[in-house]
Amino acid sequence: MGDDSEWMKLPLDQKCEHKLWKARLSGYEEALKIFQKIKDEKSPEWSKFLGLIKKFVTDSNAVVQLKGLEAALVYVENAHVAGKTTGEVVSGVVSKVFNQPKAKAKELGIEICLMYIEIEKGEAVQEELLKGLDSKNPKIVVACIETLRKALSEFGSKIILLKPIIKVLPKLFESREKAIRDEAKLIAVEIYRWIRDALRPPLQNINPVQLKELEEEWVKLPPGAPKPARFLRSQQELEAKLEQQQSAGGDAEGGGDDGDEVPQIDAYELLEAVEILSKLPKDFYDKIEAKKWQERKEALEAVEVLVKNPKLEAGDYADLVKALKKVVGKDTNVMLVALAAKCLTGLAVGLRKKFGQYAGHVVPTILEKFKEKKPQVVQALQEAIDAIFLTTTLQNISEDVLAVMDNKNPTIKQQTSLFIARSFRHCTASTLPKSLLKPFCAALLKHINDSAPEVRDAAFEALGTALKVVGEKAVNPFLADVDKLKLDKIKECSEKVELVHGKKAGLAADKKDFKPVPGRAAASGAAGDKDTKDTSAPKAGPLKKAPAAKPGGPPKKGKPAAQGGTGGAGSKSKKAVEAKEVVEPELSIEVCEEKASAVLPATCIQLLDSSNWKERLACMEEFQKAVELMDRTEMPCQALVRMLAKKPGWKETNFQVMQMKLHIVALIAQKGNFSKTSAQIVLDGLVDKIGDVKCGNNAKEAMTAIAEACVLPWTAEQVMSMAFSQKNPKNQSETLNWLSNAIKEFGFSGLNVKAFISNVKTALAATNPAVRTSAITLLGVMYLYVGPSLRMFFEDEKPALLSQIDAEFEKMQGQNPPAPTRGVSKHSASRTDEGEDGDEPDDGGNDAVDLLPRTEISDKITSELVSKIGDKNWKIRKEGLDEVAAIINEAKFIQPNIGELPTALKGRLNDSNKILVQQTLTILQQLAVAMGPNIKQHVKNLGIPIITVLGDSKNNVRSAALATVNAWAEQTGMKEWLEGEDLSEELKKENPFLRQELLGWLAEKLPTLRSTPTDLILCVPHLYSCLEDRNGDVRKKAQDALPFFMMHLGYEKMAKATGKLKPTSKDQVLAMLEKAKANMPAKPTAPAKATPKPAGGSAPARSQPASAPVEDSVSGTVDSRPDPKKAKALGVSSKTKTAQGKKVPSKTSLKEDEDKSGPIFIVVPTGKEQRMKDEKGLKVLKWNFTTPRDEYIEQLKTQMSTCVAKWLQDEMFHSDFQHHNKALAVMVDHLESEKEGVIGCLDLILKWVTLRFFDTNTSVLMKTLEYLKLLFTLLSDEEYHLTENEASSFIPYLILKVGEPKDVIRKDVRAILNRMCLVYPASKMFPFIMEGTKSKNSKQRAECLEELGCLVESYGMNVCQPTPGKALKEIAIHIGDRDNAVRNAALNTIVTVYNVYGDQVFKLIGALSEKDMSMLEERIKRSAKRPSAAPVKQVEEKPQRTQSISSNTNMLRKGPAEDMSSKLNQARSMSGHPEAAQMVRREFQLDLDEIENDNGTVRCEMPELVQHKLDDIFEPVLIPEPKIRAVSPHFDDMHSNTASTINFIISQVASGDINTSIQALTQLFQIESLAREASTGVLKDLMHGLITLMLDSRIEDLEEGQQVVRSVNLLVVKVLEKSDQTNILSALLVLLQDSLLATASSPKFSELVMKCLWRMVRLLPDTINSINLDRILLDIHIFMKVFPKEKLKQCKSEFPIRTLKTLLHTLCKLKGPKILDHLTMIDNKNESELEAHLCRMMKHSMDQTGSKSDKETEKGASRMDEKSSKAKVNDFLAEIFKKIGSKENTKEGLAELYEYKKKYSDADIEPFLKNSSQFFQSYVERGLRVIEMEREGKGRLPSSAGISPQLEVTCVPTATSTVSSLGNTNGEEVGPSVYLERLKILRQRCGLDNTKQDERPPLTSLLSKPAVPTVASSTDMLHSKLSQLRESREQQQHSDLDSSQSHSSGPVTSSSSTANIDDLKKRLERIKSSRK
Repeated sequence: MGDDSEWMKLPLDQKCEHKLWKARLSGYEEALKIFQKIKDEKSPEWSKFLGLIKKFVTDSNAVVQLKGLEAALVYVENAHVAGKTTGEVVSGVVSKVFNQPKAKAKELGIEICLMYIEIEKGEAVQEELLKGLDSKNPKIVVACIETLRKALSEFGSKIILLKPIIKVLPKLFESREKAIRDEAKLIAVEIYRWIRDALRPPLQNINPVQLKELEEEWVKLPPGAPKPARFLRSQQELEAKLEQQQSAGGDAEGGGDDGDEVPQIDAYELLEAVEILSKLPKDFYDKIEAKKWQERKEALEAVEVLVKNPKLEAGDYADLVKALKKVVGKDTNVMLVALAAKCLTGLAVGLRKKFGQYAGHVVPTILEKFKEKKPQVVQALQEAIDAIFLTTTLQNISEDVLAVMDNKNPTIKQQTSLFIARSFRHCTASTLPKSLLKPFCAALLKHINDSAPEVRDAAFEALGTALKVVGEKAVNPFLADVDKLKLDKIKECSEKVELVHGKKAGLAADKKDFKPVPGRAAASGAAGDKDTKDTSAPKAGPLKKAPAAKPGGPPKKGKPAAQGGTGGAGSKSKKAVEAKEVVEPELSIEVCEEKASAVLPATCIQLLDSSNWKERLACMEEFQKAVELMDRTEMPCQALVRMLAKKPGWKETNFQVMQMKLHIVALIAQKGNFSKTSAQIVLDGLVDKIGDVKCGNNAKEAMTAIAEACVLPWTAEQVMSMAFSQKNPKNQSETLNWLSNAIKEFGFSGLNVKAFISNVKTALAATNPAVRTSAITLLGVMYLYVGPSLRMFFEDEKPALLSQIDAEFEKMQGQNPPAPTRGVSKHSASRTDEGEDGDEPDDGGNDAVDLLPRTEISDKITSELVSKIGDKNWKIRKEGLDEVAAIINEAKFIQPNIGELPTALKGRLNDSNKILVQQTLTILQQLAVAMGPNIKQHVKNLGIPIITVLGDSKNNVRSAALATVNAWAEQTGMKEWLEGEDLSEELKKENPFLRQELLGWLAEKLPTLRSTPTDLILCVPHLYSCLEDRNGDVRKKAQDALPFFMMHLGYEKMAKATGKLKPTSKDQVLAMLEKAKANMPAKPTAPAKATPKPAGGSAPARSQPASAPVEDSVSGTVDSRPDPKKAKALGVSSKTKTAQGKKVPSKTSLKEDEDKSGPIFIVVPTGKEQRMKDEKGLKVLKWNFTTPRDEYIEQLKTQMSTCVAKWLQDEMFHSDFQHHNKALAVMVDHLESEKEGVIGCLDLILKWVTLRFFDTNTSVLMKTLEYLKLLFTLLSDEEYHLTENEASSFIPYLILKVGEPKDVIRKDVRAILNRMCLVYPASKMFPFIMEGTKSKNSKQRAECLEELGCLVESYGMNVCQPTPGKALKEIAIHIGDRDNAVRNAALNTIVTVYNVYGDQVFKLIGALSEKDMSMLEERIKRSAKRPSAAPVKQVEEKPQRTQSISSNTNMLRKGPAEDMSSKLNQARSMSGHPEAAQMVRREFQLDLDEIENDNGTVRCEMPELVQHKLDDIFEPVLIPEPKIRAVSPHFDDMHSNTASTINFIISQVASGDINTSIQALTQLFQIESLAREASTGVLKDLMHGLITLMLDSRIEDLEEGQQVVRSVNLLVVKVLEKSDQTNILSALLVLLQDSLLATASSPKFSELVMKCLWRMVRLLPDTINSINLDRILLDIHIFMKVFPKEKLKQCKSEFPIRTLKTLLHTLCKLKGPKILDHLTMIDNKNESELEAHLCRMMKHSMDQTGSKSDKETEKGASRMDEKSSKAKVNDFLAEIFKKIGSKENTKEGLAELYEYKKKYSDADIEPFLKNSSQFFQSYVERGLRVIEMEREGKGRLPSSAGISPQLEVTCVPTATSTVSSLGNTNGEEVGPSVYLERLKILRQRCGLDNTKQDERPPLTSLLSKPAVPTVASSTDMLHSKLSQLRESREQQQHSDLDSSQSHSSGPVTSSSSTANIDDLKKRLERIKSSRK
């Protein structure tokens, strides 16, 4: 039992891991209870068990294991963190649970696995289970299969990946264990339930008996689609909603859901691909061309066998396809045609999408071959073309199909229509957009009127299918002219059609059901656009009311049924009216009169043709009234306009009547259902009157009304042809003017540019200038919509005319086309306009281009031309290419059919002659522009080969290829490129050029894509291999592309794809993915479609990849709504712009001039830091080149795009230097106003400037230098400190310019270098300039040497890097230079050094040749300067060189040997500290940087000695393993070997772990010999760093922040105690001075420095003898010079002045009058008050030591007395007497009274004694006498006996004047004790208690607590002093109570017994009180 009690006491986690099974059992039970109690899944309790769960399931004791499994199950079910344990727990279950004999254990194990799947860890579980299938233990295998089966049965095939399971099935069926085979059979049945026949192909090779058994089982399965019984956590909420919906509204959604589920797995996916190209017979290509048909048949049969493989590996099948195509098209043997068709079918089925690139070649051939009548041939061809259709899109082959539609052969027509019908079945409403439907419908409508019945039937079937797929609304406009009979036939066909996508029968108009396209909500739905518009304007329309929609996805039905019913009916009836009237038949005049008389007054009709104009006018007025009152449905428009046209009609001579007539036409058009038939009646008349001065406006009004009724495109076409068929120029020009205006009002959609262009050309050739002007204005308006491509049609006009057109276009440039104001509402309701397509985001821009007339060039691409291009002789090939270029140039815009040209050009892309490759690329670029968006169909066969060229080794070929690819992508969009495996295959090739170019291209294009390309995931494995490519550029590009891949695919998918990598690679890639996740840009949202110009809306989304993420609801719905979405999208784009800080314009894209008013530099927070990180991490090219290459310029452009205004960037990177000058002028203007922006982009500005240094244009260079001068002046004013990155990417290039031949430029560069020293340390500039001396340019060498001389002159020797010796040796080399100027410069520089450094220069230079040495000596003699005076003078002469303007005084404070440290420090304080307040981080970094690099400061004090040490440090440092935590115990043994100790310590100081670092520094300062080596400069920097660290607010955020502060505190104490006392005192003084000088420095910083000084003052009595007082006094002198008394008094705090006085007072006291002998180092003592102050102090101390008469003391006393008022005196005495009267304090009181009487001998204490008893009076007198005797006896003892040095020091902050006035006539110093007593009194008065205080606080608290606040009143002042005085008091109280220090009046020896008794009593009292 004893044992039990042992473990029962243990905590839970220890029980669970105990070796006793009982303990573990109890632990698991306890854990189970805890798990059941924890309600919150995110409770921190769960995390405590993370490490134990695996032990729960793998317990070795079976009983205990069961309990562990129960607990684990509860844990996995409820704990938020359980997912982290998946891998280890499931693998434990597989290995240790599934092999258990107990069924219960296995069940629990399976349950745990399923629970992990439920918490979204399905993949990890499946991975472990599949590993388990390889186990040798059959039990485990069986259990794993069973678990997989249950998981599949419960969660479904969406969650459980079937492919890996199916892969291992055949192997399981072959197992020797029957149990495994049986279990395999069960899982096969389960899989079949989910994917049906897709499972057959993978299992076709298993044992036939097993297959038969399976077949039997499969047959038994119920036919319905299975549904998952269990859901993931994330789906469970949705499941609950689903159930509610189903209970509410029947199983509305069920069907849709299953439809999605079933085709989830495709048998094709489960198969292994087979490679067949290599297996083709060797002589295949010969045989296929053979004359004997048998040989050809053999060849084809061989292919047929190979293509029977259900999945083929991708490869280059072009030749094979070409051969088969030839057989199909040309072979005379129909049997072979059928065989070849079968082969093509096999290829298409086996390759799927990969066959798409060949589809375009084959389709026309097959379609044309349908002329064959033989059924078997026709069937083979049908199968072939159907299989091929599935590999491509209808869009891609539409041109070929439409071309064949016009064939004369009826069978071809019939089969083509049938093929179209079958193709439509595979389409959905989204893949069959209006733009595609329109040409097909037009072609099919011709066929329904064909003479051959089979052609008609096929056409009906095709149209019926289209109707079924996209619904009546979409098709009806195209069927406007079809009569009722045919329409019914089409509808009948439509009802019979069964669609592939499982659509239900019924009219699509009511139930339009289509597969949602991602990112497209299906709002553009069922019952006509009008409804859609109305409901989607208030956003909640269809979206809110679609409860049946699958949660999370877009609504499936266009509208919910209820709404669809009412809305649908209304709009359908309207639609019917519309359809009828569109084809309104022409009525005879009699019918018109009859209809008109029914609605018009009889008189009106009679007077229409009256000869009296007044009657006609009256008649018109009546007519107008009647029209105004008529109802829309009753108005017989045609009849009314016929009446108006009745004689005199449009020949009316009276203008008033005519105006009325025209006005009525407008009214009828507006108010009635006005048809095109009616319009044709009046338009002619209107055009005739448009030029009329009086009636013109009315005519235009009527035309506009008609255009609104009959759409502008039709009206405009009619009006233009009418105007130009007559001769009247006025009419022509006015018609053009009307059209210009109408386009602006109606928008451009649907207009036929082709028709206009010919009319406009006629107008431009007109003799009448007005017509020409109007035509040019119209072109301007068209330009707004069509864009620059419009100009191409007018290039052959006369130059004068062309310049006018250009001027008009120039005017329009940058403007946005106005939003249409007319025709919008009506047509979104009743017409289908091109511009409203929800499907095609870019359709606005492209439809304008589509309207341009395109030329057919296929006839020009002859076989001769093609063979020319493929000729062996390169010259002939070139000729062929030239011809092609000429054909394309001539045609301008071409149709997509270009015959054999693609194959011919493809061959040239890998031409051995690179010039031809480039020419081909240029042609392909032209081709893209000429063909426009139709180039899409050539992407696979021509676009991908262009990408291959990106791998060319020649840079210019690659850039040409890239330009071509971009030109293509501009036309096609990215979708085509990313479909299929072609792109991933390219990326797979291990060509570094190809990879880096392709990745770069993808990184540029992917951010602009809004929808995720499906096949993008195929590129990911290759992207990962690129991340580890040997080539650095490839790796970099891959890293750049990573975030954009992730933007589309998401982190999860990307991380999952790493599964196939090696473990090491996987870790690296995952780390990169994490990083990329942080930088992942938001997906761009839908661009605004307010403007049809392509540049319009998409610009903002593209301009910055990380554009502000817009809410999902916007991106989800914005796409799909025709009109109201404009506003929304505008909101989106403006949001993205604001995100970048750019000005948000009111329109979608900016106008040129508006644009320039915003800021030119956009402040991107942490942008600069990120860029530096990227450069450090080699993500971008390091800015380092001899001449700038394109990639550097491109990189800079990209980096600038986020933070420089677009227009300025265009100027900056323009090819013309004038624009650079403009940019510089703008930058100069904005310099002052945008300081923050300039500093934020400084690195980029400087890089751009370096590019300008390489320009040859002097004016740009001059401007640049001018700008730089202003820039560096600004930076030094802002006290900015140049970063290393900025300096290294700028200074070397600036130094290149110092060698310019033009004097003025050199001068400017030198001026800039000068100014740079104010923002970048001269010591760091030195190496750059040194590098410049190695140039080949002698001028540059000379100038650099001179500059080095100036640096040494201004900043002393410390600037010479890496050491003065090395630097001087290098400079001395140039004494022997060929160029005289260089020699002189070198000599002058060394002379300068000589002037600073004296004869030691020769030692540093080392051996020189005799000639050089004699030249040098000669030069030195000539210069003959006084060595030490020089630098001081220099500093005065060149004030602009000093580090900061305000501190000239400071520069003079030290001799040349040591002034540098202070100068640099000062510079640092000027440039570093000011930032402390605003941004601690930068200041902190900079200072560390200085500590690391500023070796100069180390050398300040003792050059020889420290130099030796430094060389030690420069030895290669052997950094030991960073694992070492504590310093080794043998540390002391190493003291003898300084080098190794230093190495060891440095390695630890440099540790990344802050604790190790602090510990190492502490160790360093424990070793006195080492600590004393630290020079002033080093100590100053160290203290600065440590204090800054303590004050850094970010430390609080660390877990162990407090701990760090404490450690730093201790380290500071160590540094203060152990360092060389002179150096540390000096360092603290300099630090204090600097921190007070720096205005922005934190006051706390100064406070902590002063606290350190107080600490030092306390140590002074012990250390005074080791201190170099001369140096300390020099430092104090400089301090007092910079801060005279007046200035110090202005400080917010009084501490600085008090600190200084205390220090001086302590020094005076310790050294006495000798202190005045230590002022030797001060040159001019009058510059500060130091000497005077010391003299004053000495005088005071003399007074106190009694050397002067008592009279003076009395005088002093009486002066003092006057000051203290009488009242105060009385109070004071009253206190004293109160004390004497109290038992405890009587002794203290007597001592105080004695002191008081001694000081104020004339004080009257009589009144106080008078009222007291006689006994008390005598007691007081006796006490005073005793004290007097004691003091007299002891008065001559040395002062230290009376008062300890510590006591002296601890009163630090008391003002010196008061301290010095202490003392008595007997001459001993009694200061502190007296004041302690006074303070005690004051404390009592303030109600503070006087009992024993706490222990003295350590320095740590002193340093880390904020200092005492500024003292206001005198009481407070004493209070603050108390805090310091208290320390000494406590020291006394707790030190030896016998000593004299225990109490100021406590005697050591006493003649008086009473005193002793008193003392003993007091001690007894104390002991008692402390015991309590």
